[in-house]
Amino acid sequence: MPSLEVSRKSNRKRTAGASLSGANLERVGDHNQRVILQAIRVGGPITRVTLAQITGLTPPAVANITKRLLDDGLILEAGRVQGARGQPAMNLTINPDGCLSIGVNIDRDHITVVMLDLLGAVRARASQEIDFPLPADVAKFCKVQIRKMLAAWKGPPPRLSGIGVALPDDLGRVDLPHRPENYDVWSTADIGKLMADIVPLPIFLENDAAAAALGELQFGHGLRRPSFFYVLVSSGLGGGLVIEGDYFRGAQGRSGEIGFLPVSSTETPAKALQEVVSLSALYAHLEAGGSAVTRPDQLGELSAKGQALVEDWIALSARLLVQPFVSISCLVNPQAIYVGGRLPTQLLDRLVAAVNDRLAAIADVPALARVERAATSADGPAVGAALLPFMAQLLPSRAALMKTGAA
Repeated sequence: MPSLEVSRKSNRKRTAGASLSGANLERVGDHNQRVILQAIRVGGPITRVTLAQITGLTPPAVANITKRLLDDGLILEAGRVQGARGQPAMNLTINPDGCLSIGVNIDRDHITVVMLDLLGAVRARASQEIDFPLPADVAKFCKVQIRKMLAAWKGPPPRLSGIGVALPDDLGRVDLPHRPENYDVWSTADIGKLMADIVPLPIFLENDAAAAALGELQFGHGLRRPSFFYVLVSSGLGGGLVIEGDYFRGAQGRSGEIGFLPVSSTETPAKALQEVVSLSALYAHLEAGGSAVTRPDQLGELSAKGQALVEDWIALSARLLVQPFVSISCLVNPQAIYVGGRLPTQLLDRLVAAVNDRLAAIADVPALARVERAATSADGPAVGAALLPFMAQLLPSRAALMKTGAA
């Protein structure tokens, strides 16, 4: 059985700035191959001539790299382009079946598993609505569902690059409504060991909001706007900051923690933003008003009284989000702020519209980022988790080229 690899993005101590780091020929060659694969993934079908133009690599280098990618089954030839003169150029495209990965999202109200291909398409999905699942619940669900996905695959067994797992930081510590006492077991749970006997693959761990932001970068609006702030409305409230195509983690790896921003308002006794802007807070608000809800899909089945309570929650959430969003615009100047999560699409759209209406009334701010619904909304963390093995092994990243600490 292959050895288990558990990887988590971290801030390693740097002895020299990243700008002073070098890269050996092996790193450069690997990076160039990742760049070519990414260019084909984003721009394909595409010819070798165009690849050389947009990457700056020489035609022989592009020819050698694309031959390796063809031999590895990661790309396909997709027919020739008829030109005016000479030999017609061959188009290249990603082979979506060339490599797949598994993404798992663990949260306080659900477990979601997806199987993702290289183009970002979800090829299989399973989800369980469960309040405060314990590690044993997660292991049982993932084992059954992943094996079902693999058994249902038609043709030769798929090439899997790994399993990515996304879950909130402080999962076992943050006190949300109805949290059981034994839920703090997550504070000491070994996720790698938990997943080890499901499929013998590398395991990659990530914060759920960070994973959702990375998924948005590679498979959503981030392909056109690579500088953005992602807001994840889940059982809690999380955020992630992407600058020029790189996820920014901060000194302790806790950047984007919008849910912990202090709140001081006469409209609510809440002390932190996620005590209002989260599914847990919305459910508590509905319960206090006599409309019990435990799952996102039930939000579309509310009585008129329940719908009025939701509208009150949207209005208050929009009011409380305005100042943080203004601060993000002033401090970071992103191209957009994307809001995603398990809040149903209609409610996400109404929340986004309410925030934008309030932002439109603000003057004397140099630039305000427009707020939009994320492309990778409900399954954003799971899709982002599935992206982690691809990022580690196939897609270009600064870490793949630069030495950012001890080798």
